[in-house]
Amino acid sequence: MLNFIERRPRGLKETKLTIIILALLLVSIVTVIFATGIGPVSVPAPTVLKILASKLPLLSHVIESDWTQVDENIVWGLRLPRVLLGLLVGAALSLTGVTLQALVRNHLADPFILGVSSGASAAATLGMLFGTFSFLGTYSLSISAFFGAAFVIILVYALSRVNGKINITQLLLSGVAIGLIMESITKFITLSAPNALGLHNATFWMAGSLAGAKWGYLTLPLLAMILCMTILLINYRALNALLAGDETAGTLGFNVNILQTMLVIIASLLAGVTIAVSGSIGFVGLMVPHITRLLIGSDHKKVLPVSAFIGGILVVWTDVAARLIIAPEELPIGVLTAIIGGPFFIWLLKRKARK
Repeated sequence: MLNFIERRPRGLKETKLTIIILALLLVSIVTVIFATGIGPVSVPAPTVLKILASKLPLLSHVIESDWTQVDENIVWGLRLPRVLLGLLVGAALSLTGVTLQALVRNHLADPFILGVSSGASAAATLGMLFGTFSFLGTYSLSISAFFGAAFVIILVYALSRVNGKINITQLLLSGVAIGLIMESITKFITLSAPNALGLHNATFWMAGSLAGAKWGYLTLPLLAMILCMTILLINYRALNALLAGDETAGTLGFNVNILQTMLVIIASLLAGVTIAVSGSIGFVGLMVPHITRLLIGSDHKKVLPVSAFIGGILVVWTDVAARLIIAPEELPIGVLTAIIGGPFFIWLLKRKARK
């Protein structure tokens, strides 16, 4: 009887978490349906639902085709890959934010703190303006951006190791320094741009956008997010322990050095893959983990999946706003997230100062 009483609160917590995740999953599905239909050319939600259902093997012969080919091209060929990419990008940025905030024990850390964004931007700009990576084919932009991010990751990681261990202060300072160097290289490249159109495209990409989304862009972010989410959830107790300090985590039996190395690799992989397909979308990785903790607390078993859902939903609706505000033109997502995230960041600073 005593064991039942002791287990009951934990069972209630598990049930509550399941309900929250199921609710967010439902919101995500509704978001996909409505966001896919919204744009300069609108497609009604019932039509979107029928087009999506007709693509399922079991329902393809049941659904009556009463929509135009234009509607199907808009929904299936253009907007659905963009919306799904938005979900993946938002989830990845949020997970990166959670990971880095646990690693450095600072709630003001965000996914671009290690200079990954600057490295990706430098390589991508070089490819867009001068065709340096054109031999990579259709996905040259994404691959070049990922190579740039990977280069910075390796460099910052090497500089942050002191006596065989990661020094957090050294990690942060190295990330800032390398990031500034890469930003300077990016500015030099843009100043040398051979034409105005290429410069406009590069600037738009660096501000963050899902405009070039394709079905082929979904595979790598999806695989990276599933892998990283699985590893993080398996090690959620270690993340909780890290918040109390390295010594406390070591006392509890966790190998802090291996854990820190793992978190750096995961955060860098998620950020690099995300930037490669969407450009630099700031503040999502800063805002979403805080919003999640305010809602459900700081246990990483809850924070990780919930922040992934919230981040994905936030990026999708921000992208919808970016498509509509100056339609038929569109704004970079990074502009809108900065307008929202800037005041939020100031509020966090003031809140932390009061404490």
